[in-house]
Amino acid sequence: MNPKPLLDGIRVIDMTEALAGPYCTMYLGDMGADVIKIERVGQGDQTRGWGPPFVNALGVPGRGESAYFMSTNRNKRSLALDITTSDGRAILHRLVDGADIFINNLPRFSSLEKLGLDPDAALARNPRLIHICITSFGHTGPRAGQPGYDILSQGMSGLMSLTGEPDGEPMRYPVPISDMTVGLYALIGILAALYERERTGKGQAIDASILESQMAWLTNLAGSYFATGKNPPRLGNIHPTITPYQPFPTADGWIIIAGGTDRIWVRLCDALGIPAEVRDDPRYATNPQRNINRAEVQALLIGRLKTASKDYWLEKLREADVPSGPIYLLDEALVEPQTAARDFIVELEHPVAGLVRSLGFPPHMREGAITYRRPPPTLGQHTTEVLAELGYGAADLARLAEAGVI
Repeated sequence: MNPKPLLDGIRVIDMTEALAGPYCTMYLGDMGADVIKIERVGQGDQTRGWGPPFVNALGVPGRGESAYFMSTNRNKRSLALDITTSDGRAILHRLVDGADIFINNLPRFSSLEKLGLDPDAALARNPRLIHICITSFGHTGPRAGQPGYDILSQGMSGLMSLTGEPDGEPMRYPVPISDMTVGLYALIGILAALYERERTGKGQAIDASILESQMAWLTNLAGSYFATGKNPPRLGNIHPTITPYQPFPTADGWIIIAGGTDRIWVRLCDALGIPAEVRDDPRYATNPQRNINRAEVQALLIGRLKTASKDYWLEKLREADVPSGPIYLLDEALVEPQTAARDFIVELEHPVAGLVRSLGFPPHMREGAITYRRPPPTLGQHTTEVLAELGYGAADLARLAEAGVI
């Protein structure tokens, strides 16, 4: 007997776009929730236009589907709806009033109030609703209501000031890490609220800020600042409090070595053939001393590592139980045997793009199924289906389509 999906029977009304909200709701869908994605008529989620690449493997008329959009929108149904119309708002209200979760990323609280979907109004009609807003700065404070994208939170959180080489310019992280971070924190909040609802029968309002979510990832660096009052410097690939913990060159490429303890240091030196009297020198024997003498430690290790190939050293370090690994290009990472062994690449057949691959749900659950049931939807693909579930007949649908509501 196949296990039931973890969130079977949970309905999500997803009025988000771009990355943060869709990233969160994709995982809710993976856990079995019925996610209904509300999209603008004729336009859809803004990421439908983010490209190239666009994929049209089956030759369907049009430019094809955005690879960006498809990366975070599986396991959802798309409802194209003009919520600026009275009919559109009435449909949206019916959906939210019957839902378990309503998630949106409208930047201004006043927009929710105009829709009649601010937390107080929505929870008054549906007391068991979990209502979550994802915004750049939250709904309180001097920046409440200001628009923003991932890069603003990377900058304002302090992350960009810490990323890059010591003498270089501030660097943006190469993926929208702030958006994905708030998506995961939103997911945590939603799952906690579902658990609390089981105990109390009451819903919840959640206000998730991209800025605060990104700042939360600087926990250890903020701790250092609180202790010393000093801004941490930009260190490039060097760890501020562990040595060695960085990429190192070999005779034919780069590898990673993570020497997080003094015991690992001993095993590392032995694997590299560094004499015991050097290994146990008081300047190197403990992590605080290695940090003080970091340049000497780096020179010592590089001198040994450059005498042989990366494959040679990775095998030696693996045998010595030293945390180490290669630095992959993305195509290499995606075919890493470890990834393949755990079925992390999801494959779904799409009506326009053909076979679509995406990255799966990272936690592997022993009980309760994670399922990949639906490819990313085309715009409005499930409009008729969803409205029929609400009791709209053919004549209603024709009228709504004629009026541009759907």
